[in-house]
Amino acid sequence: MTPRTKEQNEEIRLRRLAQIRKAAADVFLNKGPLLEIRDVAAQAGLGYGTVYHYYSNKGDLLHDLLWDALDRAGEWLEVPMEAPHDSDAGMAPADGHFCWAAAADTGNSAAAGSRSGSRVTAAELGPVAAAGVRLLQLWAEDHALYLLHKLAGEGFAALPEGRSIPLLAAFRREVLTPLAALLRSGHAADGAAASGGNAAEPQDLLQHAEMLLAALVGCASLSLRRGKLHEEARDIARLLKL
Repeated sequence: MTPRTKEQNEEIRLRRLAQIRKAAADVFLNKGPLLEIRDVAAQAGLGYGTVYHYYSNKGDLLHDLLWDALDRAGEWLEVPMEAPHDSDAGMAPADGHFCWAAAADTGNSAAAGSRSGSRVTAAELGPVAAAGVRLLQLWAEDHALYLLHKLAGEGFAALPEGRSIPLLAAFRREVLTPLAALLRSGHAADGAAASGGNAAEPQDLLQHAEMLLAALVGCASLSLRRGKLHEEARDIARLLKL
């Protein structure tokens, strides 16, 4: 048998890490801090020793899972502006309205394919509501992203201070600040009309962004546990009057 190359070994390692992190996020939804390495191994369909080889304790696993999710956390706020081709699901249409495909690409191509016909547009809901629906739908597909936003609202208290502080700073930079900018652009006209032209201060917008995410996390919890979050995302956005 021909030995594997260094590149093949690295590909296997990265694939295994992704498998373990996905399983850990799924387990955390049900068990929270009570999660154990053996639970993750069972969820991933791997041996305990295999998972332990990569993560000898759940603290390291949770830390890596959250940083990995943060790398994807800003995607729901990215709005491509060029006109779409027939094969470009989720691109902005020629009239300039925001548009996102409803399914996230998280490795579950079957689930994404079954939902590819559904789109969320700012023309229908407004930019803030459309982004909120998009985020909820991403959480339905990628539980690690939901976990990131949930624990961010708790100040990442499940992690030691030396690990939570850098993660909080990065979350503020990569998620809260862009969301505050979206809130500014999405509600600028309404806010000016209601306040006689006084715009919200940047710090107020960051607080609004934090509260909005906390509200979405809370409303998503029940739907997520029932496996209905993708279908109920628009109802949640309407409930919160985004």
